[in-house]
Amino acid sequence: MDAIERRRILLLGAIIAIAPLSIDLYLPALPTIQSHLGATEAEAQLTLSAYFLGLALGQLFYGPISDRIGRRKPLFFGLALYAGSALGCALATDIDSLIVLRLLQALGGCSGMVIVRAVVRDLYTPQDMARVLSLLLLVMGVAPILAPVFGSWIFVAFGWQAVFIILVLYAVGCLVASARLLPETLASPGETLRFGRVLSGYLRLLRHRRFMGYALSGGIAQSGMFAYIAVSSFVFIDVYGLSPTEYGLLFGVNAFGLILGSQLNNRALRRFRSEQVLKAALTAFAVFGVVLAVVIWTGLGGLSLALVPLWCCITSLGFTFPNSTAAAMAPFGDRAGMAAALIGTLQYGLAALASSVVAHLHDGTAKPMALTIAACGVLSVVVLRVLTGKTVVALKAE
Repeated sequence: MDAIERRRILLLGAIIAIAPLSIDLYLPALPTIQSHLGATEAEAQLTLSAYFLGLALGQLFYGPISDRIGRRKPLFFGLALYAGSALGCALATDIDSLIVLRLLQALGGCSGMVIVRAVVRDLYTPQDMARVLSLLLLVMGVAPILAPVFGSWIFVAFGWQAVFIILVLYAVGCLVASARLLPETLASPGETLRFGRVLSGYLRLLRHRRFMGYALSGGIAQSGMFAYIAVSSFVFIDVYGLSPTEYGLLFGVNAFGLILGSQLNNRALRRFRSEQVLKAALTAFAVFGVVLAVVIWTGLGGLSLALVPLWCCITSLGFTFPNSTAAAMAPFGDRAGMAAALIGTLQYGLAALASSVVAHLHDGTAKPMALTIAACGVLSVVVLRVLTGKTVVALKAE
């Protein structure tokens, strides 16, 4: 890997890290935001659900647009929209405004998620794509390790509004770096954008068993992590009595597990196909999710013991993101933008659903969180088996 490729991967990782940064950086301040804006706990959690919803919906538009006009212009527009909305979040004076602005922020930020996946598919073979995505997960994984700790320091010292100012500066930095360092990777313009043609393209993807098997199973597993994210600050700060700084450190330790899993995945791919690694990772996630639910519901060992299966669940997800994405997108080189968009929409649509469900079920204990994680793990394994069966041979795109 030469210096140019290393810089490109670093930039792509920084761009795709916008999503976890936008979530993790403000999590330690969420109870404070709730109090400052006079909101209920459910209303405060809607700022997170709205962000997930924006990530899910916005990608559907960036996918076909990037396949038609290229990767750079949609990315620039999205980053600019993100920066402007983040500035609006910092100036929000009521919870309703913050919810709407978080939705707009996500509609801008999701451009990077689509474009990065499409760029990687443009440049690499499917097996190499899984390795590159593992490297991107290493870069973007630094965000959830540092963000909660950094976020807690920022809002304690300067107030929660400063958290969003940091996000503005980060987005502007990514925009400037992309304009200078990211080349256009789309080989040739795609088909003319027409609603019927775009809809038909998405419907073909939805009917493709291989694509849906890998995209859905990976998305369902990822939604278990987002269910944890949605209520983690309330569970660990309010239920278990951790300080915002202690919560940030705990969140960082779990995020380190995600990075560790992604790098072990790189080694595993030298010996096994990405589909095989994905199956093992999802099975591990399901098993540890069930163990977590049992420990939480019985109270056995308290918080200390519960943290072990939780860490193992998150670590196993370091294997699922690169392999489920690579396996799903493998047959779709000519429709990389649309495939990447639909994967992201499924992932964050499921995340919005899971976070809303766990927020609705939140009863002042960790039980709903643990049960949701376990359910996501088991369901991901069932979906993978039903839709892909024992076949790991690449199927032709329809």
